[in-house]
Amino acid sequence: MTELGQNNAALVLFSGGQDSATCLAWALARFTRVETIGFSYGQRHAVELDSRAKLIDGMMALRPEWASKLGENHTLDVPTLGDISETALTRDTAIEMGEGGLPNTFVPGRNLVFLTFAAALAYRRGVTHIVGGMCETDFSGYPDCRDETIKALNVALNLGMARPFELHTPLMWRDKADTWALAEELGGKGLVDLIVEHSHTCYLGERGARHDWGYGCGECPACSLRAKGWAAYAAHAVPEAR
Repeated sequence: MTELGQNNAALVLFSGGQDSATCLAWALARFTRVETIGFSYGQRHAVELDSRAKLIDGMMALRPEWASKLGENHTLDVPTLGDISETALTRDTAIEMGEGGLPNTFVPGRNLVFLTFAAALAYRRGVTHIVGGMCETDFSGYPDCRDETIKALNVALNLGMARPFELHTPLMWRDKADTWALAEELGGKGLVDLIVEHSHTCYLGERGARHDWGYGCGECPACSLRAKGWAAYAAHAVPEAR
């Protein structure tokens, strides 16, 4: 476990998806005070933001010690990000591969904007630890999810705000199967079931079809990654965790 120093509070980037829900549990297991932040930027799957309250309520019920640590849940509106983005996450268009081998679900600068706003809020809230679900093991090739990007931004934020922020990315080297396993390690079958039932990952915002791994269209890149990870996790999980 990382030595946290004197400031033992964290701000978690919490979208309401599988990864951010797992990161929230990770932070609750390590810090004494945990706040969350989500962003409304015109995303097609804005339903993910509605998942946050149910996930938070479920985690508080699951672990009483977590309930005492949870602080304010912030939501920031950054519609300009959607206005300037011509992507399948911010426009009603088919998901496909774009130029340079990146899918058109890539929103340029999204994580850079999110982390910068998170750091600005953390500055005001007196928080130095910021937790995000970026990952370059099971991802769609987004350059702002890469470890070197996060480390470079960490340096820039510390210089630009004169604060010793520490950006934590506990999923960086985990694939989706490992992420499911981490959720089980942190909160047992109860947390896994909570994430399956109430988190949202589907890029199209579909909540109609219920799969073993949760709700979604089952075909977009986010659903495909989640389904593949669930299958690998379930194949090795003990029966009661499936």
